[in-house]
Amino acid sequence: MQYKVELTGKPSLLSLYRKIFFVRKPGWDGKALPSILVTQSNVKVSHRRAKRYSEVCGFEFDGQILPPTYLHIVMFRLHATLFTHEAITFPLLGLIHLRNQITHYRNVTIDESITCSCELVESEVTDKGIEFVFYSKALVEKELVWESRSTYLYRNEEKHRARPPRANNIAWGNATTTDIPEDLGRRYASASGDYNLIHLYPFLSKRFGFDKVLVHGMWSKAFCLSQLMSKLESSAFSIDVAFKLPVFMPGSVTFNYETKENGLSFEMRDKKGKRPHLTGDLTYL
Repeated sequence: MQYKVELTGKPSLLSLYRKIFFVRKPGWDGKALPSILVTQSNVKVSHRRAKRYSEVCGFEFDGQILPPTYLHIVMFRLHATLFTHEAITFPLLGLIHLRNQITHYRNVTIDESITCSCELVESEVTDKGIEFVFYSKALVEKELVWESRSTYLYRNEEKHRARPPRANNIAWGNATTTDIPEDLGRRYASASGDYNLIHLYPFLSKRFGFDKVLVHGMWSKAFCLSQLMSKLESSAFSIDVAFKLPVFMPGSVTFNYETKENGLSFEMRDKKGKRPHLTGDLTYL
């Protein structure tokens, strides 16, 4: 069965978060998920929010060309609508974002009208729980300009001992260090509309077992890309990342990259350059 939802206007964040925080869900039934498609036409981008997002994530915004990761933010209300659909029987809070791949076919400008869609296209039951994929795409006058695949995990109640992730082989001698302030999560939420509780205040993140506030994974990806923008040879590329260890606020991270055939490899690590928070590859189309 496929469920289809067509949004005729911009869903209220208040109503979406009311469903996320206060509507009780029965829990995962152990089965694969159905296909759910959410669409919205004629989406316009806020100059103020795009500028704020660029500042928070480190992009240079010229007032016209959107940062390549910004359309993920444009899709947020579609994602939230999908997450709160009645066919999703488990809560959004506590989900783990495993991977994200964005394919950026061309620059998108702030004055273009965008047709957006987000679909739950794959789900797989594993020993850890259920992994599922959101496939999102953006069209401008029927031209595919951007698409994304986000992979999430809803964990079952069994405990699994995970091996600590290893860093890749990128040389780290000339890595850059960035300090992350304690209010970054709130600033990112204001710019993106994503007010996940674990990214806001310590007393909220502690409810989910974290002593400190976690940095949003998509901020980490956007920040890494912002550090690579001046190195890019083309505006047509795919950028694929895997989220490893969480980043806590306040704190510091290190970043470095290396060139590869037809692209770049990069990584965000802890302050000492030992443990990876995010690994990624950028490949020209």
